[in-house]
Amino acid sequence: MVIGLGNPGSQYKNTRHNIGFLILDRLAELLGVAFTKEKFKGHIAEAQVNRQKVLLLKPMTFMNKSGESAAQAARNRVNDSSEVLTVYDDVDLPLGKLRIRKNGSAGTHNGMKSIIEYLGTKDVPRLRVGIGANSGKGDLSAHVLGKFHPDEFKTVDEVIEQAAQAILAVLNTDIDSAMNEFNKN
Repeated sequence: MVIGLGNPGSQYKNTRHNIGFLILDRLAELLGVAFTKEKFKGHIAEAQVNRQKVLLLKPMTFMNKSGESAAQAARNRVNDSSEVLTVYDDVDLPLGKLRIRKNGSAGTHNGMKSIIEYLGTKDVPRLRVGIGANSGKGDLSAHVLGKFHPDEFKTVDEVIEQAAQAILAVLNTDIDSAMNEFNKN
């Protein structure tokens, strides 16, 4: 199962906090599927990768309650939390930087905190996607809920593609191989 974190609603479309949704949209496109169903308090798409069913999930519960949707889907679709790859934005990484991890804390990310809380473990693989640090102007929520600047569009497009390829690497090989390939400086 691959979960992309974001917020529902047109006012949040293409914001920094919704990069998880943007990446899952690209992944679905690469896999030849679409988000046509609503289930588990989210939008889902189902794909086949290496003869295995893969559920793509975009929770519609708002970021801070992403775990509700993730837990419902996980109970029905996976045997273990290690089969749940969560994709989300990270202000502590420079724009365009990726970090794949097998587990760990949520840091300051409330969506990941919710995932960990509802799944009951920190052993949840994740793909953190750098959206750039707050420039010091305004509060953090204004930064993550803000749109990307025009001079960032090229980098954003590149990282969306790179992140989709990283997810495919996890699905086609394993997380260790994907980490070796995509966690480069």
